[in-house]
Amino acid sequence: MATDRYQRGLDRMMELVSTDHVNTFDHVKLVESYKSLDADLSDYIVSFAFGDIYSRDGLTQQEQTMVTISTLVALGTEPQLKLHINTGFNVGLTKEKIVGALIHCIPYVGFPRVLDGLTLVKQVMAERGLTEG
Repeated sequence: MATDRYQRGLDRMMELVSTDHVNTFDHVKLVESYKSLDADLSDYIVSFAFGDIYSRDGLTQQEQTMVTISTLVALGTEPQLKLHINTGFNVGLTKEKIVGALIHCIPYVGFPRVLDGLTLVKQVMAERGLTEG
Protein backbone atom coordinates (compact mmCIF):
# COMPACT_ATOMS: atom_id res chain seq x y z
CA MET A 1 0.00 0.00 0.00
CA ALA A 2 1.43 3.36 -1.03
CA THR A 3 1.73 6.06 1.58
CA ASP A 4 0.65 9.65 0.98
CA ARG A 5 4.34 10.65 0.78
CA TYR A 6 5.04 7.97 -1.80
CA GLN A 7 2.02 8.88 -3.94
CA ARG A 8 2.80 12.60 -3.70
CA GLY A 9 6.40 11.79 -4.70
CA LEU A 10 5.33 9.56 -7.57
CA ASP A 11 2.99 12.24 -8.89
CA ARG A 12 5.73 14.88 -8.62
CA MET A 13 8.31 12.62 -10.24
CA MET A 14 6.01 11.95 -13.19
CA GLU A 15 5.70 15.72 -13.78
CA LEU A 16 9.43 15.77 -14.53
CA VAL A 17 9.46 12.90 -17.04
CA SER A 18 9.15 13.55 -20.77
CA THR A 19 6.76 11.38 -22.74
CA ASP A 20 8.30 12.78 -25.95
CA HIS A 21 11.83 11.51 -25.20
CA VAL A 22 11.36 7.91 -24.11
CA ASN A 23 14.97 6.99 -24.96
CA THR A 24 16.45 9.42 -22.44
CA PHE A 25 17.33 8.35 -18.90
CA ASP A 26 14.80 9.72 -16.43
CA HIS A 27 13.78 9.38 -12.79
CA VAL A 28 11.42 6.47 -13.45
CA LYS A 29 14.22 4.51 -15.11
CA LEU A 30 16.57 5.46 -12.27
CA VAL A 31 14.19 4.15 -9.62
CA GLU A 32 13.60 0.95 -11.61
CA SER A 33 17.33 0.39 -12.08
CA TYR A 34 17.91 0.12 -8.33
CA LYS A 35 14.97 -2.12 -7.39
CA SER A 36 17.01 -5.29 -7.80
CA LEU A 37 19.61 -4.04 -5.30
CA ASP A 38 17.20 -3.21 -2.49
CA ALA A 39 13.42 -3.25 -2.37
CA ASP A 40 13.21 -0.20 -0.09
CA LEU A 41 15.54 2.06 -2.07
CA SER A 42 12.91 3.09 -4.61
CA ASP A 43 10.60 4.03 -1.74
CA TYR A 44 13.34 6.23 -0.23
CA ILE A 45 13.93 7.99 -3.54
CA VAL A 46 10.26 8.53 -4.35
CA SER A 47 9.00 9.32 -0.84
CA PHE A 48 11.86 11.48 0.41
CA ALA A 49 13.36 13.13 -2.67
CA PHE A 50 10.10 13.69 -4.52
CA GLY A 51 7.40 13.36 -1.84
CA ASP A 52 9.16 15.62 0.65
CA ILE A 53 11.80 17.77 -1.09
CA TYR A 54 10.60 18.25 -4.67
CA SER A 55 7.01 18.75 -3.47
CA ARG A 56 7.91 21.75 -1.32
CA ASP A 57 6.60 25.19 -2.18
CA GLY A 58 8.94 28.12 -2.68
CA LEU A 59 10.80 27.19 -5.86
CA THR A 60 9.38 26.53 -9.31
CA GLN A 61 10.23 23.31 -11.14
CA GLN A 62 12.72 25.28 -13.22
CA GLU A 63 14.36 26.84 -10.16
CA GLN A 64 14.59 23.46 -8.41
CA THR A 65 16.22 21.99 -11.49
CA MET A 66 18.73 24.87 -11.81
CA VAL A 67 19.76 24.38 -8.17
CA THR A 68 20.07 20.64 -8.74
CA ILE A 69 22.15 21.05 -11.92
CA SER A 70 24.47 23.52 -10.17
CA THR A 71 24.89 21.23 -7.17
CA LEU A 72 25.55 18.15 -9.26
CA VAL A 73 28.18 19.87 -11.41
CA ALA A 74 29.92 20.95 -8.20
CA LEU A 75 29.87 17.37 -6.93
CA GLY A 76 31.04 15.95 -10.25
CA THR A 77 28.28 13.35 -10.36
CA GLU A 78 27.93 13.05 -14.12
CA PRO A 79 25.26 10.34 -14.49
CA GLN A 80 22.90 12.26 -12.20
CA LEU A 81 23.86 15.56 -13.83
CA LYS A 82 22.92 14.19 -17.24
CA LEU A 83 19.58 13.02 -15.87
CA HIS A 84 18.84 16.47 -14.44
CA ILE A 85 19.93 18.26 -17.62
CA ASN A 86 17.26 16.15 -19.33
CA THR A 87 14.84 17.15 -16.59
CA GLY A 88 15.74 20.79 -17.21
CA PHE A 89 14.60 20.52 -20.81
CA ASN A 90 11.50 18.61 -19.67
CA VAL A 91 10.44 21.48 -17.36
CA GLY A 92 11.04 24.15 -19.99
CA LEU A 93 14.56 25.36 -19.30
CA THR A 94 16.32 26.62 -22.39
CA LYS A 95 19.80 25.66 -23.51
CA GLU A 96 20.86 29.20 -22.62
CA LYS A 97 19.58 28.87 -19.03
CA ILE A 98 21.26 25.50 -18.48
CA VAL A 99 24.53 26.61 -20.08
CA GLY A 100 24.35 29.89 -18.17
CA ALA A 101 23.92 28.08 -14.85
CA LEU A 102 26.91 25.87 -15.61
CA ILE A 103 29.12 28.77 -16.69
CA HIS A 104 28.13 30.64 -13.53
CA CYS A 105 29.65 27.75 -11.56
CA ILE A 106 33.16 28.18 -13.07
CA PRO A 107 34.58 30.43 -10.32
CA TYR A 108 33.22 28.13 -7.63
CA VAL A 109 33.90 24.63 -8.97
CA GLY A 110 36.42 25.19 -11.78
CA PHE A 111 36.66 24.66 -15.49
CA PRO A 112 37.08 20.86 -15.55
CA ARG A 113 33.75 20.07 -13.90
CA VAL A 114 31.89 22.77 -15.81
CA LEU A 115 33.37 21.62 -19.14
CA ASP A 116 32.32 18.05 -18.28
CA GLY A 117 28.82 19.40 -17.60
CA LEU A 118 28.76 21.29 -20.89
CA THR A 119 29.78 18.08 -22.67
CA LEU A 120 26.75 16.42 -21.08
CA VAL A 121 24.52 19.27 -22.28
CA LYS A 122 25.75 18.59 -25.82
CA GLN A 123 25.08 14.85 -25.40
CA VAL A 124 21.57 15.44 -24.08
CA MET A 125 20.81 17.88 -26.88
CA ALA A 126 22.03 15.39 -29.48
CA GLU A 127 19.92 12.61 -27.93
CA ARG A 128 16.89 14.88 -27.99
CA GLY A 129 17.51 16.04 -31.57
CA LEU A 130 18.13 19.64 -30.51
CA THR A 131 20.56 21.87 -32.37
CA GLU A 132 23.43 23.63 -30.62
CA GLY A 133 23.24 26.81 -32.68
